[in-house]
Amino acid sequence: MKSSWGKWLPILEWLPNYRRQEAMKDILAAIIVTLMLIPQSLAYAMVAGLPPVTGLYASILPLVLYALLGTSKTLAVGPVAVISLMTAEAITPLHAVGTPAYLTTAATLAFLSGIILLAMAIFRLGFLTTFLSHPVLSGFMTASGIIIVIGQLSPILGISLQEERLANVWLVMQKINPYTMMIGVGSLAILLIGRRYLSPLLIQLRFPPSWAGHATKLLPVMVMGVSTLLVIRFELTELGVSVVGQVPSGLPHFSLPILELALIRDLLPAAVLISVIGFVESASVGQTLAAKRRQRIEPNQELVALSGANIASAMQGGFPVTGGLSRSVVNYDAGAETPLAGALTAVGIAMTVLFFTSIFTYLPHAVLAAIIIVAVSSLIDIKGIFSTWQTAKSDGVVMVATILGVLVFNIELGILLGVALSLALFLWRTSRPHIAVVGRIEGTEHFRNVQRFQVVESKTVLTLRIDESLYFANARYLEDKVPEYLAQYPDAQSLVLMLSGVNRIDASALESLSLIAERLKEAGVQMHLSEVKGPVMDEMKHSPFFAHFTGKIFISQYQAFTALTQSESTEEKTQ
Repeated sequence: MKSSWGKWLPILEWLPNYRRQEAMKDILAAIIVTLMLIPQSLAYAMVAGLPPVTGLYASILPLVLYALLGTSKTLAVGPVAVISLMTAEAITPLHAVGTPAYLTTAATLAFLSGIILLAMAIFRLGFLTTFLSHPVLSGFMTASGIIIVIGQLSPILGISLQEERLANVWLVMQKINPYTMMIGVGSLAILLIGRRYLSPLLIQLRFPPSWAGHATKLLPVMVMGVSTLLVIRFELTELGVSVVGQVPSGLPHFSLPILELALIRDLLPAAVLISVIGFVESASVGQTLAAKRRQRIEPNQELVALSGANIASAMQGGFPVTGGLSRSVVNYDAGAETPLAGALTAVGIAMTVLFFTSIFTYLPHAVLAAIIIVAVSSLIDIKGIFSTWQTAKSDGVVMVATILGVLVFNIELGILLGVALSLALFLWRTSRPHIAVVGRIEGTEHFRNVQRFQVVESKTVLTLRIDESLYFANARYLEDKVPEYLAQYPDAQSLVLMLSGVNRIDASALESLSLIAERLKEAGVQMHLSEVKGPVMDEMKHSPFFAHFTGKIFISQYQAFTALTQSESTEEKTQ
């Protein structure tokens, strides 16, 4: 049983039992993740419109805070592609990229995100993320991936943003720096080919599968090293190849972000969206990896942990962070046993910032752009659009609408469009509940749809199974459909509404049921109910429904069918 302190500081639950074997696995995982996280952090800072070193700043304290507060054993927190893009989109309208105000606003955005996540934890609002359906999230991720890839074409080709937007394609091609393009396209090709073929090749060469997997994950580090050496050896900066330049060494100073009321008002909508998207991504990754080891995470505590990580990032001059899929999977595959692996990763990145920033001076921007493109390519799920469309056209419409909304307008409007369309389609579907005429499968007590199975029916007993909860939006639909079905069974004397698929019922639906029963009684048909669930029965008991209802309520549909058909047979014999 957890202590009160252990509830808020999960580290107190596992640290006292920490063993040497676990420490060795955590150290190995930390080394591998550090080497992977360095190029990712540098690259994602570029996506956010920030100096590359800012990505390293945002990968130190957040990892430590998550190790203290998080419940996932293997989740790795830091900059991720989608949140970085959302950061850039939120700040770009307010300040020019590269200005001091842009940097401080990014920290403010991270701080606001942390406060919002903490508020969600206090009021237990994690359920709000369920409104982001899979089609909305998938569409958002796909559109974000497309935007990020397009944005990285500029550094890959060695042209400025202004030149990239020139209408004259030929003029744009003339502005391309051939040396930059060779480095960028070459790096991109190596990373794409390596991700697919390097691991199988190494396994064929009798390398252990784990080593082959780690080598594939660390390929970006190798590409960074080789490209840096090429720039130095051939003095490519003199030929127009853009490089990271002098990176300041030393840990960032602690400082409070700017909390001006006007700035908070401008950033608040984006901060809310970043918090929700970040939590959904982090929680889904954490739950997936935890399930593989038969562990579990506490969603509410995860909100607290992500809140601490973002506030810590803000105080180090970083930007919003969350749990990332790729680095978390690497952390898991590398054998991380506890969140201490994340804290050790933070130590490795801190050491890099303190002593090794000079190695990034001649790192080409084109290589970072290639790393970004490869990393986000998995977000672009074109096959998913077609498969979703084939599975459910309504979900396909939501997915396509979200993609177009993000691409044509912006991220906020795209997601809101997807959510609004999802809710509208949900209301439309539930306002027209599936209703089936059911009969008994001969020799059993089971009742199934007469259009799908060979069943036994009664001429005088009509059974309608309702496969949806009943509420104000579909109450009138039920009133209209029941007479239509009865018209097809002119000899029916009893109507049984089989409510096995009804989980909830509201006052409007109860009023409609009473009205249906009253109309049927006037027409000489008695209405009964069967298989009423407990919560639905409770609602009925707390309403005036039973004051006017004269039919019977049967525990099972078999009981209803047997009782009503037997009583009618008895009446026929008497007559």
